Amino acid sequence: MQRRVRSKAYSFEDRIAAEKARTEGQLAATPQGPQHDALATKVRQLDTASHINDWLRSPGLQSPR
Repeated sequence: MQRRVRSKAYSFEDRIAAEKARTEGQLAATPQGPQHDALATKVRQLDTASHINDWLRSPGLQSPR
């Protein structure tokens, strides 16, 4: 039995950026309507997730003592 080689581990930031780029591509190709609005909402949510992740990883944020 052959062992499967794991692919490169992608960071959370990489996955968010890839999903945002994919969703923005779909958004550009979708005509105005409910699906377009849903994709725009998803892009905003991914952008917010990225900003929250940056904030949580910032060196100024310290755990309670």
